[in-house]
Amino acid sequence: MINYRLEREQLVDSLQRKGIRDKRVLEALRSLKRHNFVPSNMRARAYEDNPLPIGENQTISQPYMVAKMTELLELSGNEKVLEIGTGSGYQCALLAILAKKVFTVERITSLAQRAREQFSRLELGNVIQKVGDGSLGWPDFAPYDRIIVTAGSPSIPKKLTDQLADGGILIIPSGTRRIQDLKKITRQGDEIITSSEGACVFVPLVGSDGWTDND
Repeated sequence: MINYRLEREQLVDSLQRKGIRDKRVLEALRSLKRHNFVPSNMRARAYEDNPLPIGENQTISQPYMVAKMTELLELSGNEKVLEIGTGSGYQCALLAILAKKVFTVERITSLAQRAREQFSRLELGNVIQKVGDGSLGWPDFAPYDRIIVTAGSPSIPKKLTDQLADGGILIIPSGTRRIQDLKKITRQGDEIITSSEGACVFVPLVGSDGWTDND
């Protein structure tokens, strides 16, 4: 019998040693059961600090990267957040614990449906989902206080920065299909301030303002 609670505690301890400091993020990671977001044949590995396959050539991100990106969002609990790439739903559920409202876009219908089932089980009433092209954002509910992109983009989609509120933060991996640089983008009025937060590897952001399936 796997002691998932102990494994979660050990994972969170390791994330602290790797530099994650935001107490709200750490507590949310302690409470959120990652093993419920991975395929049943992967549950024994759920609390390894590694990405894992979830089907459809997609992955659930490495816990350290999830924690780092979430920490970079600087969430206080009152934000409206847009997530691009629902995937397994794990990152979105974490955001739902930490923010006021989360809008999430996934292009693969089967993944969106599985994530919806998890949100329902967790009774996360502050998550709004849709299936669509995430590279275009979700303009209907813009502007957003925070935007997080969980797939690698060839550039920073202008439609996303346009949907960012004044004072808002966008976290996005940008680079080649093989390796990206994690970018933190802050809007100050008409000024866009960009900082580099280190190398990372994500599945490609496929869409009209991202990669195509043929790239």
